[in-house]
Amino acid sequence: MSSYDDTLPLQPPIRLPGKATLAAAVRAAPLAEELKPEGDDAEVLALWAEHCRQRLAEDEGLLLELVRLFLSREPLRGETSGTLTGLGLVRQAEPYTLSWLGLWVARQIIAETTGQDIPVMGSLADADAATLLHGLRSYPESERGEELAGWLKGRDEQAAVDEIASVLAGVSPLSRAVGVELLSTAFGEEGRQSLARLLEEPKLGAVIAARLGREERQPSPEEIAWVLVDMAAALLEFGGETGEVIESIAMGMKAEEQAGTIAILAFGDHPWTGQVLRVFIEHHPDERVVAAARKALRRLRGLADLRG
Repeated sequence: MSSYDDTLPLQPPIRLPGKATLAAAVRAAPLAEELKPEGDDAEVLALWAEHCRQRLAEDEGLLLELVRLFLSREPLRGETSGTLTGLGLVRQAEPYTLSWLGLWVARQIIAETTGQDIPVMGSLADADAATLLHGLRSYPESERGEELAGWLKGRDEQAAVDEIASVLAGVSPLSRAVGVELLSTAFGEEGRQSLARLLEEPKLGAVIAARLGREERQPSPEEIAWVLVDMAAALLEFGGETGEVIESIAMGMKAEEQAGTIAILAFGDHPWTGQVLRVFIEHHPDERVVAAARKALRRLRGLADLRG
């Protein structure tokens, strides 16, 4: 992706009833007679989702209204479309909101158009630790605790700590930040000890130390680029403003100093380095820093060829 201005920020989870309730809502929708509501619940829902996609594709205004309702998560005043009401996607009231069925359909459409899989509360209970951390990236604190409690049900807590700790090195930057936060706050002494044991790990230990403010574990020269990119990439992954991403590396330095810092990023092998450099190339206001980022990106590609 060439620009990050129109990246959809990570969306918080939604709550949905089970398939039986959703399928009953399909059968009760005013426009359900357009299709025959036959087959089991899963078949009815699949048929209705496709029907909704086709109807919304015919009218971009309807599609935008549905997405706007989903993203705002707030009731809207005024009159809504008869089609959205007829499809069972909007509760006809003043102000009006999305129905359960509307949330369900909008979530699918957003996933198909943006690639973002918006989580459903309770859906991570049987996930592995990496999937859990990935899913929790967009959860507000209270709902994160609720989802984590569901995941922990029936699990040994020490085993859960060990499982989360074991995946930290391999997950995405924001998933890693979530995992470090959980282990430091939600699991008591067991979680904090697991992080302490990871401090000496190359790269991962340096990121943990930076996130926890553990000054006794300073990054080696080779780790500095990795830590800077990981912290910036977590903001980028969340859909943060490009200014926040830039400031996480600039840290108030003057342009000349920033250019020097940018130059070292090419020597780390963080998988997000190229994406972070492109933010600087496309959005930094100072041409000296932009030039340094371009040079670093060329060097990064050259080094990747050598490593390959």
